Amino acid sequence: MKIGIGLPGDEPDLLLDWARQADAGPFSTLGLLDRFIWRNPEPLVMLAAIAAVTRRIRVQTEVLIGPLRDTALLAKQVATLDRLAQGRFTLGMGVGSRTDDFAAAGMPLKGRGRRLDDQLSEMRQLWAGERTAGGLGPVGPAPLTPGGPEILFGAFAPAALARVARFGHGLLCAAPPPWAGDLFRAVDKEWSQAGRAGRPRNVGQLNVAFGSAETVATAKAAISECYAIVGASHWMVEGMLTTEDQIRTALRGFEELGADEVILYCWSPEAGQVARLAGLVDRYGAALT
Repeated sequence: MKIGIGLPGDEPDLLLDWARQADAGPFSTLGLLDRFIWRNPEPLVMLAAIAAVTRRIRVQTEVLIGPLRDTALLAKQVATLDRLAQGRFTLGMGVGSRTDDFAAAGMPLKGRGRRLDDQLSEMRQLWAGERTAGGLGPVGPAPLTPGGPEILFGAFAPAALARVARFGHGLLCAAPPPWAGDLFRAVDKEWSQAGRAGRPRNVGQLNVAFGSAETVATAKAAISECYAIVGASHWMVEGMLTTEDQIRTALRGFEELGADEVILYCWSPEAGQVARLAGLVDRYGAALT
């Protein structure tokens, strides 16, 4: 099982240093969240900069809220980033649920699932070199990855889980291992019923803060603020993992479920976490051998 690291979303000036450190370590992927109303950088712009200063590690949106964006422009941005990252880009997508983000973007919250489905169909067409619905185009550049980059969906609801089999390559699961198993199995079932070959890629996500009491307090304050609009602050703070034993136990849980990868998502900008988590990952791997 691969292990990636998620970048803190509220200190964009620090993220290039984080990325360089992660690229030199044992991590497989760098994840970055998407919010419209918050301090975080726009993820596609930030990951383009990160792709330029890294050589090995994959970059991933976690997750990009497609319905907030114009479809043709999004297709162009994603294809450009796929080329800049030399095929190291994974497009994590979701429908979103924050009313303030949609209001600020001037997009309706209602019908966002249907809009995302339409966007995915249109982006596939544009990446294949077809013209827009209005007969214009084509919209380039073509992505480096044939057919477009790998797509993972953040999903909980049945319709969203079915979307993985219809449009994507796997599930990006933000639920802890005791809940993740049902979600993975639901996606596997949808995948089989859709007649897809092989199996979906199952990726877990764990919210972590690994360091001093100040590091943990900063992380809890950030995640509380980020999730306040959806009324999930208490649950997200309580679920954050802050010790090596907690993180190792959760990693083992995902490994037992057959997860392909787990992203350790950091919520404090304290850069020493990269080295500490790298040591934890190395120790975890050594303990399995």
